[in-house]
Amino acid sequence: MESHVADNPARSRFEVFDGGELAGFTEYHRYGDEIAFIHTEIDPRFAGRGLGGVLARAALGAAREQGLGVLPFCPFIRGWIGKHLEYADLVPRGQRDRFAL
Repeated sequence: MESHVADNPARSRFEVFDGGELAGFTEYHRYGDEIAFIHTEIDPRFAGRGLGGVLARAALGAAREQGLGVLPFCPFIRGWIGKHLEYADLVPRGQRDRFAL
């Protein structure tokens, strides 16, 4: 099935869809030129399909396109950045130690 990610600013979250069904989301809080990711969930029915990675890549890509600094309070997003260090530059230099990046 085909997946896609959409920003839902009314709910302050990026949502990942699989075959037209909402499969998960990552909640954020935007303030100025930063975006804080605070919680990520993937519905257990969609587990093991790599949708968390699809979601993280799209959300972080959107942050990069908008020139936003990323504060990865969410353990999933923080861990994903830790495994994909090409996104570590999104975390402001002065905040990287705080997130162990």
